[in-house]
Amino acid sequence: MKRFSLILMMLVQVAAALAGKHVMISDTLTDSKIYPGTVHTLQVYVPDQYTGEQPACLFVGLDGVLCNAPTVMDTLISQGKMPVTIGVFLQPGKITDAMGNVVRYNRSNEFDRTTSTFAEFIEKEVLPEVKKLSDGSGRAIKISHHPEDHMIFGLSSGGIAAFMAAWHRPDMFSRVFSGVGTFVSMRGGNEVPMFVRKGEPRALKVCLQDGSADAWNPLFGSWYEGNQMLASALDFAGYKTKYDWSDGGHNTKRATEIFQEVMEWMWEGWPADIVPGTTQNDLLSKVLVPDSEWEKPDTVVKMPSTWGNMVYYPDMSLGVKVVKGSNCLNQVVVDDGQNMYEQPFYWLHSYDNSQLEIGPMEFDADGNLWVTTNAGIQICDQNGRVRGIISLPNPAEKTKWKSIKIEDGAVILMDEEQNAYARPFHVKAPQGGVRPKSQGQG
Repeated sequence: MKRFSLILMMLVQVAAALAGKHVMISDTLTDSKIYPGTVHTLQVYVPDQYTGEQPACLFVGLDGVLCNAPTVMDTLISQGKMPVTIGVFLQPGKITDAMGNVVRYNRSNEFDRTTSTFAEFIEKEVLPEVKKLSDGSGRAIKISHHPEDHMIFGLSSGGIAAFMAAWHRPDMFSRVFSGVGTFVSMRGGNEVPMFVRKGEPRALKVCLQDGSADAWNPLFGSWYEGNQMLASALDFAGYKTKYDWSDGGHNTKRATEIFQEVMEWMWEGWPADIVPGTTQNDLLSKVLVPDSEWEKPDTVVKMPSTWGNMVYYPDMSLGVKVVKGSNCLNQVVVDDGQNMYEQPFYWLHSYDNSQLEIGPMEFDADGNLWVTTNAGIQICDQNGRVRGIISLPNPAEKTKWKSIKIEDGAVILMDEEQNAYARPFHVKAPQGGVRPKSQGQG
């Protein structure tokens, strides 16, 4: 028995040696401009294989170290099953008084919101701080800029935060693991499946994990049902996905059990690009041109000089106007030059229960209304329902749009700085005086 115990101990030591090692750097982030007054602590994982000569891949883990992530990463990096990766394990912010008492926990405000704010925080405040650090050997922290090299992970509220960061900023993260994610009615998480179904597909690889006993607080709904709804939407929109459904509850147990398996799947095929899938959204599948992107035109584009708060149907029989303080657009019937029967008609989507920034809009030849908003270009059918949402150029920038123009085969945007962006679409320009074919009452 003693001999067996000795051999077992030696095997454990050999396995630990083969798994590799790492250093952890602790840091504190203060003076946030995005979340004023908060203090965030973080730990930065640096594997022994990192030399500092080449930029490494990035793993962002929310709520600090979970699921034995550093040990798993040691193992997979040493086995060549994931690339050399810098890990950033971030705690949500707190605000304390002069006596050190917590006066505000900022976790739900940071993690559960569905806007791009948290992704902006990572980009503009967390990662610049990380890149200032060096390990005990003097190696500076260098991180790749390619989204295919970046993964983000979280559980519960951290799970929805991870997904939304990647959703809003696929130019930052291409790989996301959300466990027991809070896609319920706390701060709009229940609406995320809708955005996935109507949104232009992103270049993301997504893993969701949850259990049938997961209802952390039934007041907000069923976590399990929320994750199932999101999974259904992801499949509808053509994403590359992996799901783990069990009978577990709202805890870290199952995510910890499968973490290594998920990490292997997540990095499988790296460094090949992750490409968007094919959506089953009937409007998007009609108008999208595969592999197209917004680009600056080579020639000068003549755009509408400006736009007011009103646009008209191609045959001038209807008008649409922006209403201050509303996310609905009003429609009027135009009869003998008079605007009549005005009512809220076009129902637009917003993230985070916020007031939309509604910009220029235009009808296409089918009578669909293209509306520029800070939540994307929302395409409404003749009956006022958003059927598709197109991503805007430069997602990291909060651009103000001056005009939109629909041509045969393309849409052109111009911002307030007179920068034009064009993208091919399967769309036709509206024909003045021609009434589009009716889409029926729906």
